[in-house]
Amino acid sequence: MSWPRRVLLPAAALVPLLAGCSAPAEQAPAAKAAPGFPYTVTNCGVRSTFQAPPKRVVTMNQHVTEIMLALGLEKSLVGTAYLDDAVLPAYEKAYDSVPVLAEEYPSKEALLAANPDFVYGGYASAFDAKNGTGRDDLKKAGMATRLNTEYCPSGKTSVDDLYQEVTEVGRTFGVPERAEKWIAGARATVAANEKRLKGVAPVSVFVYDSGDKTAFTAGGKGIGNELITRAGGRNVFADLDKAFGDATWEQVVARRPEVVVIYDYGSTTVEQKKKRLLDDPALKDVPAIKNRRFAVLPLSDAVLGVRVPSAVDKLAAQLHPAAAR
Repeated sequence: MSWPRRVLLPAAALVPLLAGCSAPAEQAPAAKAAPGFPYTVTNCGVRSTFQAPPKRVVTMNQHVTEIMLALGLEKSLVGTAYLDDAVLPAYEKAYDSVPVLAEEYPSKEALLAANPDFVYGGYASAFDAKNGTGRDDLKKAGMATRLNTEYCPSGKTSVDDLYQEVTEVGRTFGVPERAEKWIAGARATVAANEKRLKGVAPVSVFVYDSGDKTAFTAGGKGIGNELITRAGGRNVFADLDKAFGDATWEQVVARRPEVVVIYDYGSTTVEQKKKRLLDDPALKDVPAIKNRRFAVLPLSDAVLGVRVPSAVDKLAAQLHPAAAR
């Protein structure tokens, strides 16, 4: 597996690119809309109208990169950033054809140097107004933007939001038929898992993402909560009104989860996370810890991206092995 590759542009090349992005352009005659366009979409409160598919796209965060790759749109990508874990093998070759602007979020200068006409962020943190890369800032610089709908200020995230995300991205890039084909396959996977789990009693689940003084966990608003429910679990922190948030260890003890789901990513290994939980005397009577019941998911499985249908299947097999295929 190839991990992120830094792409550094010479300073001499950067200056004209920056100048081209920032200089005001004269109004050109309105171009004829591409077939299937204009297309207008409202995303997280931002309304955009496209006369044609964007041609120079930068993706921020792995799960939105994988949405683009799943729709066969790698040739539209001029840059990507921020992997949490390994790209799916099916997308590895396509991913390796795309320049990586930074291991995490690129600077404003590096982003502008890629000269994108569209920036697609997976988390709200991808658009940082303090760094001059907020959605309003990028719009003023001539770039359209999209934020993954899991981070829109709305209610709980469901698989229907995933289908909407893929539909709107497919429509934006003029490939609605590819989106429809992907969604049909996803619906079939989700339905098959639902059939297998029919009648299974849910087990209580605590997600351990990270944390020492507090437990950073999956709340009730993100797709992670829906994933647990569809896999035959019950998220003990479903009342946390966020996609992710902090809980106290006292709350973990009081809620007595039967299974701990560990999110695997970054420099802290799954075994290190298990050890932290198993070595904490305060947790020794928690059923999941006492019985050493752990399940593991890559972080990229637990956010709103194309991995969700198979992740439901993967988690269900760990929560209810008897019901697995």
